[in-house]
Amino acid sequence: MSWVWVIGLALGVFALAVFAFRIGRNNWSTFAAALALGLAGYALQASPGLPGAPAFQARTSSSDWALVDERKAMIGDAVRSHNDKVLVADGFARRGQYGNAATVLRGAVADNPRDAEAWLALGNALVEHADGSLTQPALLAYRRAAEFDPRGVGPGYFLGLALIRQGQIEQARAIWAETLQQSAPDATGRELLRDRLARLDALLRGEGPLAVPQ
Repeated sequence: MSWVWVIGLALGVFALAVFAFRIGRNNWSTFAAALALGLAGYALQASPGLPGAPAFQARTSSSDWALVDERKAMIGDAVRSHNDKVLVADGFARRGQYGNAATVLRGAVADNPRDAEAWLALGNALVEHADGSLTQPALLAYRRAAEFDPRGVGPGYFLGLALIRQGQIEQARAIWAETLQQSAPDATGRELLRDRLARLDALLRGEGPLAVPQ
């Protein structure tokens, strides 16, 4: 009977993605494959015949939501992604499933190698999947995002944030200052970055916490 519920849930999720989130028809097969992979994992690891036990709470927190929301606040309309895979990946990221998000985003940048927001989202997902470590693939993703959004603030902001989490405060400060200087005067998120830079300077002077998403 458990399999009936599992399959029904998978079909419900697929219907929600298609009709509520309006995933394009050309991406149905990608999303269906992700669901099939989940069912395969259940088949290999689950034991539906055993008595129930307290469930392990999946990793999710307000910071998972804040990461996606702050990226959106740093992306201008001119470079905003229109790939449905970014929407799917955001759903994974909001649930703390950064490995799945990164997998979907690799498909998005394969669809359009000049998709700045997809590259930025990929960099964030890779950093979170590595528990805050700035890996070489994440650094490459941030560089690609900066290449295709040279007057924006998002790539520099999140690269600096990753450096702060690694304790490289001075390097982060230099990147934020350079990003602010090189960004367009009307760049989306510019005032937010200016505020964060001011807070970072206050932190370096010993005047208070930075208060950025961790």
